[in-house]
Amino acid sequence: MNVAAPMRVLIVEDHGLLADGVRFLLERQARFQVTGVVADGCQVYQACLRLTPDLVLLDLSLPGMDGIDVIRQLRRRWPALRILVFSASAGEHRCREALAAGAMGYVFKRSHRQVLLDGLAQVAAGRRYVDPALGGEPLSWRPAQECNELPARLTLRERQVLKLIAEGRRNREIAEQLSVSIKTVETHRFNLMRKLDAHNAAELSTWARRIGLLEC
Repeated sequence: MNVAAPMRVLIVEDHGLLADGVRFLLERQARFQVTGVVADGCQVYQACLRLTPDLVLLDLSLPGMDGIDVIRQLRRRWPALRILVFSASAGEHRCREALAAGAMGYVFKRSHRQVLLDGLAQVAAGRRYVDPALGGEPLSWRPAQECNELPARLTLRERQVLKLIAEGRRNREIAEQLSVSIKTVETHRFNLMRKLDAHNAAELSTWARRIGLLEC
């Protein structure tokens, strides 16, 4: 009798205690195998290249790169990759954004652990799952509109730089994290200020919060 191989899961969570708790829970489930834990949005892509997970359990509020952008980046490279969002955000709009970006499920961190296990099981089986606390039929929801669609004018790299600026990173720090030159970061900053009609870092940070790159 053939026994199905366990589903390889990558946990993306920047709160160490919570990540350890989730790992502890999953390691006691025969159907799942934790391949690793990542704490920064900028590191998820490389971790997937290295660890080849079948399923990514993803927080949305990550340092370095917004979770929605991480979803888009991963799905472009691996269209069949299963992604379950595990978020503290109870806003329905964030769930719609995540599903529209390519996530297959959305679970609240505040929910009972059985909800998380149910979500993982459904997504692992190729089915969509939304936390029962939200209610409604996820497939009928329309993608959320972000600030009159202005963010659509920003490239993925520009959104990444905008988030890092809003986190208080200096140009040199951003360049080191993204492995680009300081001049490249300065060019992105200039383009962001032009596109968003912003005049300083404070106004850029306001935009980052407005379009959901940072929690308000």
